[in-house]
Amino acid sequence: MPDPVYLDHAATTPVRSEVLEAMQPFFGARFGNPSSVHRWGREARTALDEAHERLARCIGASADEVVFTSCGTEADNLALLGVWRSRRGAGRKAVVTTPIEHKAVLAASHQIEREGGEERLLKMSRDGVVDDASFDALVSEDVAVCSIMWVNNEIGVIQPIHELAQRARAHGVVFHTDAVQAFGKVAVDARTTPFDVLSLSGHKIGAPKGIGALYIRRGTPIEPLMFGGSQDRGRRPGTENVAMAVGLARAAELAAAEREHEWNLLAAMRDRLEAALLEKIPDAVIHGRGAPRAPHILSISVPGTDSESLIMALDLRGIACSAGSACQSGSTSPSHVLSAIGVPADLASSAIRMSLGCMNGDACITRVCDVFPMLVDKARRLAAV
Repeated sequence: MPDPVYLDHAATTPVRSEVLEAMQPFFGARFGNPSSVHRWGREARTALDEAHERLARCIGASADEVVFTSCGTEADNLALLGVWRSRRGAGRKAVVTTPIEHKAVLAASHQIEREGGEERLLKMSRDGVVDDASFDALVSEDVAVCSIMWVNNEIGVIQPIHELAQRARAHGVVFHTDAVQAFGKVAVDARTTPFDVLSLSGHKIGAPKGIGALYIRRGTPIEPLMFGGSQDRGRRPGTENVAMAVGLARAAELAAAEREHEWNLLAAMRDRLEAALLEKIPDAVIHGRGAPRAPHILSISVPGTDSESLIMALDLRGIACSAGSACQSGSTSPSHVLSAIGVPADLASSAIRMSLGCMNGDACITRVCDVFPMLVDKARRLAAV
């Protein structure tokens, strides 16, 4: 059987050898608690401080503006709930976000409404871009925080974050962006883009699962979600995971350094894959195709098929992809992202997400271009029986 093909890099990526090497000492001899004052503790504290500084440099920030979290979901929750709770007493009751966000943002927004706030959802274009008129109507002086994902994790559409952040700032609104799929693909720089809060996740860029980070621009009000310690200036109390923080910092350095090369490489593969599939399956639909897209995500629907069956058939052929966000695996309902941009339910239920990365090359693309159309043809013939 040919070598397996992994097309699910938007779900997770393998840990890079450079990252594992950087982390290794902190599972052994350098095991100290960074809050301890003896030499083992000081050694751990130095490594943790350096991790803050190194990650901060990757996003144009200062070390004291970076908080390590357990994952991107925690970072999103701290961003929305932390900022909203700190500002609700000043007459800013509302949160504004989009209906195509990761469930971590949407669930946090729902929680704000349960706590007495007002949830406002922006309208989207058919290609998945924020509607300008909707933004102007909903983002006003009574909004505490606005959260808009930089790169959508299902269809890869890039939002105009610089412009949206500027417009939010004009109303005194704290602007958060989930950059989990953006970092390492687009330029992320707090010095030139006026976002106030930004979420990152390690396992999307070659670090292990279980580590994320939140950038909080100096002066941005935020309340902690947990209590019981002074770590990270009280914003995220609890004993820090030094090894994972070191790993995320190293992965971020590599992703930032390789970003332009990675974009060109992945864009070429994505374009070749997309063109070949459309040539062989002319009625296939590429979601978000009319908008700027990150190079690593291709969302395709084929009428007359269903994603669950196709994913299983692909897996039996050694090709791994998904129907959408990994956090939604097991759900039988159509993608909330595709539903929000007006994709009909029958077409949404056939959507396949192919996400490219370090495990892919020309041979992988050739194989998928051969196998996928064949499986589509088989699925359609069986459906017609």
